[in-house]
Amino acid sequence: MADIAVPRRRSWTGWRFVGPFMAVFALVFLAPIVYSIYLSLFKNRLIGGNSFVGLDNYQQALTDPNFWSSVGRVSIFLVVQVPIMLFIALLVALAIDSGRLYGKSFFRISIFLPYAVPAVVATLMWGFIYGTQFGLVGNINDAFNITLPDPLSPSLILTSIGNIVTWEFVGYNMLIFYSALRTIPTTLYESAEIDGAGELRIIRSIKLPAIRGALVIATIFSIIGSFQLFNEPSILQNVAPNAITTYFTPNLYAYSLSFSGQQYNYSATVAIVMGVITMVIAYVVQLRGTKES
Repeated sequence: MADIAVPRRRSWTGWRFVGPFMAVFALVFLAPIVYSIYLSLFKNRLIGGNSFVGLDNYQQALTDPNFWSSVGRVSIFLVVQVPIMLFIALLVALAIDSGRLYGKSFFRISIFLPYAVPAVVATLMWGFIYGTQFGLVGNINDAFNITLPDPLSPSLILTSIGNIVTWEFVGYNMLIFYSALRTIPTTLYESAEIDGAGELRIIRSIKLPAIRGALVIATIFSIIGSFQLFNEPSILQNVAPNAITTYFTPNLYAYSLSFSGQQYNYSATVAIVMGVITMVIAYVVQLRGTKES
């Protein structure tokens, strides 16, 4: 007599474990995105109040010179600052991992320490250093009777912000690279030494390929951070109002639209468009970085 198949009862045990996370994820991540998209489809008019306009706000954003000026500025920041920061972090990680650096524990902590300083504090500190009337640059000018370039001038402000961000995040990226380097099997180094490989050959043929994933992750994080640039220009705006406009970066532009201009709908549109641009670029970098050579 053939056995009669008894349908298995669905087990909800797994969902009981992931349910609390899914609820929090939906509340703090998905809900704000959905609400922002909803806001971006409306516009507050003088006559008629808040009315549905469809994609009009997105059309305005795509032709907004202020928005694209801010995007171009952070793009320049990304292309210049991120490679310099990651290169310095990689050099430091390789130096610490080499085993030839005296006091590497102290050196590692010293490099990482700036990351522990809150961004607001770090920006205020560097803003004081940059000051030509009240800060270190001004003191040097007075002491030596010279005139150094103003770091808070419109032509140098982006470089000054890049210096602050580099100072803050070199240690963070160094730790990512160093952690990846520590996972490389020592047998590879022993085999390389037997074959007569020098330190540069070991770095090029063993270390760099082994930490490729860490390099991709650090690059993606840095790309996202560049497009989200807000704290540094927002704080320095008080000491350099002529150099930092309300649309200096996309995030600062969205903030100004929302809290100063009361244009909540268009601010949400700018945020959504910038989020899509960031996501696309980060995804392309991930594909290129993980693609097998």
